Amino acid sequence: MSAAGTSVDRTSVGMGGGKSVFGGALGALGIVFGDIGTSPLYTYQTLIADSEVGHSGGTDAETLLGGFSLLVWTMMLVVAVKYAIVVMRADNKGEGGILALLSLVGARFGRSWYGSRTLLCAAGLFGAALLYGDGAITPAISVLSAVEGMQVVTSSFQPYVLPIAAAILLGIFLIQPLGTAHIGKVFGPVMLLWFLTIGGIGLAALLRDPAALAGLNPLLGLEFLRAHLSRSLVILGAVFLSVTGAEALYADMSHVGRDSVRFALAVVVLPCLILSYGGQTAFLLAHHGAKGNPFFATLPHGMVLPMVLLATLATIIASQATITGVFTLTRQAIQLGWFPGLAIRQTSDTEYGQIYVPVVNWTVMMVTLSIALAFGSSNALSGAYGTAVSTTMFMTTLLIFDVMRRRWHWALWQAVPVALFFALVDGVFFAANLLKIKAGGYVPLLIGISIYTIMTTWRRGVQLLHAGLTGKGERGAKVLGDLREGKVPRTGGTMVFLSPSDLPVPPIVARHVAAFRSLPAETVVLTVIFEETPRVDEAERLRSERVADGVWHVRVRFGFIEIPNLFAVLGRAQMVGCEIDLDKVIFMAGDDDIVGARSRPRMAPLRRVLFAFLYRNAVRASDRFTLPRERLIEIGHNVPM
Repeated sequence: MSAAGTSVDRTSVGMGGGKSVFGGALGALGIVFGDIGTSPLYTYQTLIADSEVGHSGGTDAETLLGGFSLLVWTMMLVVAVKYAIVVMRADNKGEGGILALLSLVGARFGRSWYGSRTLLCAAGLFGAALLYGDGAITPAISVLSAVEGMQVVTSSFQPYVLPIAAAILLGIFLIQPLGTAHIGKVFGPVMLLWFLTIGGIGLAALLRDPAALAGLNPLLGLEFLRAHLSRSLVILGAVFLSVTGAEALYADMSHVGRDSVRFALAVVVLPCLILSYGGQTAFLLAHHGAKGNPFFATLPHGMVLPMVLLATLATIIASQATITGVFTLTRQAIQLGWFPGLAIRQTSDTEYGQIYVPVVNWTVMMVTLSIALAFGSSNALSGAYGTAVSTTMFMTTLLIFDVMRRRWHWALWQAVPVALFFALVDGVFFAANLLKIKAGGYVPLLIGISIYTIMTTWRRGVQLLHAGLTGKGERGAKVLGDLREGKVPRTGGTMVFLSPSDLPVPPIVARHVAAFRSLPAETVVLTVIFEETPRVDEAERLRSERVADGVWHVRVRFGFIEIPNLFAVLGRAQMVGCEIDLDKVIFMAGDDDIVGARSRPRMAPLRRVLFAFLYRNAVRASDRFTLPRERLIEIGHNVPM
């Protein structure tokens, strides 16, 4: 889940086209397919370990061919059919990802928890929250699996695997403040080299032992599961590791284009992954009882070290894509109102997706390093991997069914079979990954539950905060009447009041009048609204209304992927008669405190404490909207909850 993008304009950062399908496909290899592309490093190894059939340690022909069949058809059904063909159609004006899908569905929390809109909203939010857990685990398992390849060269290297992997992971997070705009240009070519290399190695092994191609028969996979029914869910839990990056196809399609993602998947990614898994199958069929990671064991001895280096580069790219995806998800959640404001820095003036979120970066870094050190190896970490993604995929199916019915207007006889098929596949993998909870699957679930709690608490707290302030709107109505009658003295200067309320004279203006007994000659009430669409047309960006002499109410709208530039918007307000001296304007913002209500509290005590903490530490308007601090005044108020 990474990002690349287009140029920045003065008002916001938008996305644009311009790349050919071929150029976009090369970019997609570095942006979209890093996670799924490095899965051959650890998937087959885990599958063999989890099969444990007979006395062969999981390397008998039945296990290998059945396992290869399951890997191929899982990728075909989940990656190619579900995501590339169906889910990627559900774009929100070109944007993808579960939060974009949630805004497309229009689900929101209602008064009851059992309402369909509320359940859909909860499903989408929890799916999004779980991606934070995936974002912490993906770098750990990917880098560990790559560095472990050195053990094929010499077993004496084993004590150094974890320290080297930890150093690489630390370096990945340390370079985030610098951005990756320049080195990001080589991500696509490096990943192309990676895919062609693993595909070529797999093809060479298959040419030596083409019997492995029998595994392309889907019946072998089904027969394998039937024959080992008691361990079928365990086996499927390992198979699922091959598609853990499928969500990135949808989440990142806007950065390179849907056609480019599909082209790269069909021409490079799927063929090379199938060849890689087929080559590992062929090698193990020819070397009965071989030990170690079959990915590296397949290589000629002289290629191991170069392949470890290439694998390390590929996993660094996959990790970078995942981290950037978490940054993008955070920005979307903030602007959709599900997350407290955090400091976000654009690290490139030409690429939209190049952002840096310090709090998220350092938090994910600590979690990732802790996970790597606690589990110690990619094989041990595989138990923690997949739980979050399988749950998110299941939630995506619930939302896509609503899109089929409400957006695409499919009849029930069309939507139900498709959704039920996806739900069956997702449900089986979801159940398989539930078996991993004790082995580490609890880690992403705990992370997801924590993020979900933060998101829902923040949303509810902001709603109550606005309701508490709007309830004081009578004061604003009185001030408006006094203004129109000329009863409010006017002073020199220009002041812009930032208001979350859509009232023409919000409580913050009434408080100013009550405190200073006057109002600046040029007063602007500025309401910033983030829409549930990625971008807002420039013609719809700004609406202004003159509510009294020298008093304007300006409403400005941004999409949930746009970076707001209030100075540019206020400059446009001048064109419609709203006189603002941008060189001297003073901004006024609220700095409210959350206190416990003495009677009938509207929020549970623990959630109120959590919201108060989040609200107190959220970024101020000056940081979020890039306003000069020396021209910002904050006025406080106690809001009981």
